[in-house]
Amino acid sequence: MVIPNLSLGPFHLVDLLPYVALVTILGVILLMTPFLVWYERVALALIQDRLGPNRVGPRGLLQAFADGIKLFLKEDIRPSAIDATIYYAAPVLMMIPALAACAVLPVADLRIDMGGGRIESIPFVVGNVNIGILYLLGLTSLQVYGIVLAGWASNNKYSLMGGLRSSAQTISYELSMTMAVLTGVLISGSTNMVEIVRSQAGTVADWNIAKFLPLGFIATVVYLIAMVAETNRAPFDLPEAESELVAGFHTEYSSMKFAMFFMCEYASMLVISGVATALWFGGWNSPHPALNFVPGFVWFILKVVAFVMVYVWVRATLPRLRYDALMALGWKRLLPIALAALVLTATWDAVRTPADKKSGWPVIEAPHDADKPAPRAPNAR
Repeated sequence: MVIPNLSLGPFHLVDLLPYVALVTILGVILLMTPFLVWYERVALALIQDRLGPNRVGPRGLLQAFADGIKLFLKEDIRPSAIDATIYYAAPVLMMIPALAACAVLPVADLRIDMGGGRIESIPFVVGNVNIGILYLLGLTSLQVYGIVLAGWASNNKYSLMGGLRSSAQTISYELSMTMAVLTGVLISGSTNMVEIVRSQAGTVADWNIAKFLPLGFIATVVYLIAMVAETNRAPFDLPEAESELVAGFHTEYSSMKFAMFFMCEYASMLVISGVATALWFGGWNSPHPALNFVPGFVWFILKVVAFVMVYVWVRATLPRLRYDALMALGWKRLLPIALAALVLTATWDAVRTPADKKSGWPVIEAPHDADKPAPRAPNAR
């Protein structure tokens, strides 16, 4: 489908597209949070043979909104011995990276009529930067600061223990996730999120999960396990293990401060699922060219929803790990596997890259037109 480049006063649609993407993506993530809470409660009830929410609205659909209103009106309890500045800043510090990471998530590739019969493909993304994947890795590593500071500022031993657990867990699984992401970067040949998605156009066989088999598949599995641990979801929810730490790092938080932690968890789920979709599962690309009549953003949303379903399925199926088992899985299993996959992928990529005739080293030359002479320097005679 071709979209005309509409004129809105002095601006054109192409000029406003990043701002439209910003409002749309942030709005969808924030509005999806109540729906995800409802979906998770219903799915867990069905898996565990329970009724689930069924009081407020049809099939309890309005229960999440009722909970939101309750949190707005709930008494804001302030413990007496806290570090007030850090205590109030921690939920904000945790929320900002989760929302800022949306800036480089490419949701669709729009075909816009620029006039004169010229049609351009422009990605529906806030910031199409060349280091998009590095930007994402940096922001995801910052999110743990909010958790650690929340645990420390609460002046509560259970909160502090939850914050320390989260920092150790994040460092442990961030290494494995980074190695897996770098494997995907090598497969795609770019750190630009838009180019990564475009490199997977075609069929399912062109998605990064199916390239460099079995290395692409192994790296995808490592990433999927690490992303569950990075978001502190079951069975990796030890920073807030209620059987051991009351509620973990947010034990002393109530009212809307607790709601911000709650929203951040689901926003992180959506963002990191979007990264998995773009990096490994083709992003907006359809599984087969015959299905290209379905808009790209629909495929992107369906894939993200599928990952959220996996999150809920895993929570309902697997018990919480012991802390020593959690660390052993990250350091003794995932990290060596991810590192081996990265080294083998790099070796494979180097072997298949054409070698320079003089040095014998693999090189990648910039494309040029062999029929045209090389441009002369300004001062050349």
